[in-house]
Amino acid sequence: MKLHELEKNIGATQKRKIVGRGRGSGLGKTSGKGHKGQNARSGGGVRTIFEGGQTPLYRRLPKRGFNNAQFRTEYAVINVSDLNRFENGTVVSPALLKEVGLVKNQLDGIKVLGNGELTKKLTIQANKFSKTAVEKIEKSGSKIEVM
Repeated sequence: MKLHELEKNIGATQKRKIVGRGRGSGLGKTSGKGHKGQNARSGGGVRTIFEGGQTPLYRRLPKRGFNNAQFRTEYAVINVSDLNRFENGTVVSPALLKEVGLVKNQLDGIKVLGNGELTKKLTIQANKFSKTAVEKIEKSGSKIEVM
């Protein structure tokens, strides 16, 4: 097979639909838009959610519940296993975590989760600690400081 012998697959290309002409196109005169009316006009038609004047679905469904997502507190999360990179006796503060690159944005504070094991003795400063994180940190002999 050579480059000049390549052909497109059958059905890969289609002839452009020609509207508004006679000569057997089947879409002469009104171009398949029917007679008059909103949809026959240029730029005409209704918006996608329009239901012909019937009360639309988004208004028929009941609005339930309360959403306070805009005001929720969101914590930057680190795991206990991430703290093994620090030397013994280090005070692990939010500023240090950001400097090292463990936390990008501090958000509303830092929360320590209990995934993994801690082998070093540290002093950890954070806004929140999970129960398992507290157990594992105290088990390793480290200290917790809630900010």
